[in-house]
Amino acid sequence: MKIFLPSILFFGFIWSAYAQTEEKLTFSSVWASQNTGQDYSPWLTDSIVQSNWDAANFTYVDVTLKLTTRSRIKRLSLFDGEGVFTEHPALIYALDGEQKTLIGTFTGQTYLTYVDFILPDSIPAQAIQIHKYSNNIPLKVLVYGYSGADCPCPDPLEEPQPEPEPEPEPTPEPEPTAQVKIPIDPARWYQLNSPSYPMTALFDGVTNVNVELGWGKMFSNYDAYYAVEEGESITLESIKFFDGEGSLGPFPMTLSVVTENWEKIPVATFTGSRYMSWVGPYPERDLSGDSQFKLDSTYTNIKFLILNLWYMFPTEIEFYGQYTAPATPTAATKPPVKLSDTFGVNAFEWDFLNVYNPVEINEPAFEAIKSFRGVRHYMDWEKLESNEGSYTFSPVHSGGWDYDLVYQRCKDEGIEVLACLKTIPAWMRDTYPENMRDNENVPVRYGMDLSDPASYIEQAKVGFQYIARYGSNTQVDTALLSVNPNPRWTHDPINTVKVGLGLIKYIECDNERDKWWKGRKAYQTAYEYAANLSAFYDGHKNTLGPGVGVKNADSTVQVVMAGLASPTVDYVRGMIDWCKQNRGFKPDGSVDLCWDVINYHYYSNDSDVSQGGYPTRGKAPELSLAGQVASQFIEMAHRYANDMPVWMSESGYDLNQSSPLKAIPIGDKSPEQVQADWTLRTSLLYARSGIQKVFFYQLYDDNPLAPIQFGSSGLINSDRSRRIAADYLLQTNKLMGNYTFTETINPDPLVDKYEFEGKTAYALLIPDEVGRTGRHSLFVGGTDSVRIYTPQAGSDSMSFSTVAPANGYVQVAVSETPIFVMKAPSSPSQARLGVPELPTAEISMQIYPNPTTDFVEIIAQNDESVPFQISVYETNGRLHRQITSKAPTSFIKEKIDLSDAPFGVYILEVVQGQRRTTRKILRTR
Repeated sequence: MKIFLPSILFFGFIWSAYAQTEEKLTFSSVWASQNTGQDYSPWLTDSIVQSNWDAANFTYVDVTLKLTTRSRIKRLSLFDGEGVFTEHPALIYALDGEQKTLIGTFTGQTYLTYVDFILPDSIPAQAIQIHKYSNNIPLKVLVYGYSGADCPCPDPLEEPQPEPEPEPEPTPEPEPTAQVKIPIDPARWYQLNSPSYPMTALFDGVTNVNVELGWGKMFSNYDAYYAVEEGESITLESIKFFDGEGSLGPFPMTLSVVTENWEKIPVATFTGSRYMSWVGPYPERDLSGDSQFKLDSTYTNIKFLILNLWYMFPTEIEFYGQYTAPATPTAATKPPVKLSDTFGVNAFEWDFLNVYNPVEINEPAFEAIKSFRGVRHYMDWEKLESNEGSYTFSPVHSGGWDYDLVYQRCKDEGIEVLACLKTIPAWMRDTYPENMRDNENVPVRYGMDLSDPASYIEQAKVGFQYIARYGSNTQVDTALLSVNPNPRWTHDPINTVKVGLGLIKYIECDNERDKWWKGRKAYQTAYEYAANLSAFYDGHKNTLGPGVGVKNADSTVQVVMAGLASPTVDYVRGMIDWCKQNRGFKPDGSVDLCWDVINYHYYSNDSDVSQGGYPTRGKAPELSLAGQVASQFIEMAHRYANDMPVWMSESGYDLNQSSPLKAIPIGDKSPEQVQADWTLRTSLLYARSGIQKVFFYQLYDDNPLAPIQFGSSGLINSDRSRRIAADYLLQTNKLMGNYTFTETINPDPLVDKYEFEGKTAYALLIPDEVGRTGRHSLFVGGTDSVRIYTPQAGSDSMSFSTVAPANGYVQVAVSETPIFVMKAPSSPSQARLGVPELPTAEISMQIYPNPTTDFVEIIAQNDESVPFQISVYETNGRLHRQITSKAPTSFIKEKIDLSDAPFGVYILEVVQGQRRTTRKILRTR
């Protein structure tokens, strides 16, 4: 949480010397300095102000919230939504007559939480004013202080009245169009390089600070692209560079434009040959005045601006000419996410099969896998094609694993498989020089052009063979298919050609193709990976010959792009722009993309960089940037990729306490318990964010004793038993896996609403990592009773308690472990929803005296000797008293003291074995 402390303020008056209790102040009215179409009235009722994406709202506006009475302000609490706007922050002021005091700057850097602005001393105010740009605002504004300031009162603050409109003037004759400064959104630039700093500093108006775009990048010389959007128009006439310190010598920065005919034209050069002055596009010319900035030609119908960069940059760039703004983009709508789709796991084929007989399912191992609803199968290309052109599947000739058996069993158990075809086979690896050989090299022979789709034909061929077998198309031309029919030894099972088995719907083209840490041999730029995908998808629009590309084997298979190690939308935008240039557009005008699902990886940690920072530990998902990154991908998919589905296929936490991604102990919770909390909360976060599938890394530990990231992040123990995280996912899936997220109704405690076939469920949790607890009054409507479900370690099902709402509300105790609330089942069939079946018989029981003044005595008889538990609840669901037996018994006789209980009705519950009985009791005077 951010705390903003403004300078201590002095006012020339004396406060009355009496103590007051801080109270929540109210507003009487709200108005804006300009009507941009945004409705601010929800602030008057502590409600959320909705975003407005009309073009008129993309300007600075002062919004004034008038307090009901002149008051002294001590604290503001602003609800932060999803956006971050450090470039255009909201400035928060207190107004008192003509006195205007800055309280703080709001930048939206937290996620679904309140940000407090605390003043060192209270100050008088008649209103709060928010100076804001577009939708860069707090969603709620709460003010606290002391009503009725005891000091000389300035003139009343009134809403300004509009000036009368002047008489219309005659329309003047049109003049030649004046040159304008072209607005550049720095966030729209992307760099074809490994992770770099954004290019904001080149366009921020600051000329006296040197620009840095990062160190240790993959390429010393590279391009950065700025795409002109649909409906936007740029005509370039003049360019200004501010030349700060230093010279580029033989490594100049150049600017090119790409025209509507996809012609790339160099238009300007920057060499850094001047000092602290503006220079134009032609450094070799000795010009002065505005003429030095003018281009020799005017460039129209521009599709891209391209900067070719080295190691040094101007401190500022300005473009001039003619400009038409694009249409205002519509807001992205988060797709509905079924909760079970967030319970996937990464695994290998040997996690399913008997390692001593790899054509046989290992049943205990498979039982553990059934805890998850999806598997991302890490599948090495070597397994399918250990010899070039010789394909094997059942069994593969590298390891002997039976893929047919694994996939069929997964389908039978309702487990969706994402096949991740990764690494390169030995025969391709060996084309590289010995010191460059790595299984994770770019999937081409050494020396091939990484920007040419034809370079990836071998991978596209094995993809075709694989999907022809495991996809759903039974009409594939078998003349294009082949397997190695030769046994490796006597009685070795023989591979045979099979078509359209209907076992695989999704295939991922490699894994983390942005592997900057392995050097150039394993790294692909966004453009290079798009070329790779184009071959893999459909043989680069069927130009690479027959039997190439997975869509040519089964047009319904969904191609998932390789999960990004560095989860930035810039990489995907580069892929999209490559498709514009090299694949064109579909008849409906959309870009002909060569993948069907956007995919990235994100590990929540205290560096807030998924895999490229220097973390010391894992971090609760809601406190990390996971939600913001998800929102960025959803927005990018909406704006540029026709609302393509977005998946997150790697996330997790280690248990080894020396790992930089470790789950930490919190209070009396062990790291394994915290891993369980954070894992389940990660699923809930991505369902809330609109990410349509989630896979955790991974099924088993790689090396639990090693103090490295990813080494101890397994969700299943080596003895095939579940870790607590797997318990929680299994139990939540059984309880409400078919439910779909609909809305968040409270930020803290976090309350999410889910629905399925007219039924409603709620997930509640404290989004923190300090052991914080709280209570929430949950409205459940007109139902007689609800169940509160709590995940349990070592169990197949959650525990639950049944409570009766009071006036439609139940009081729920909430912690950092998610709990779930839904209407109590009314029939035995409903009762079997992921929890032990309701008792079918009551306990024979007597209660007296009832009504009572101070105690009740309970006598109960059961036909089996088992432990019992007696609970007394208030009608709002709060537990008042509980007694648990220490030993099995068939006879219960207990006295319950109610002398300290308020007068009224209580619910007494007795649970013994599979039997449960409730009675109302009344305490009177």
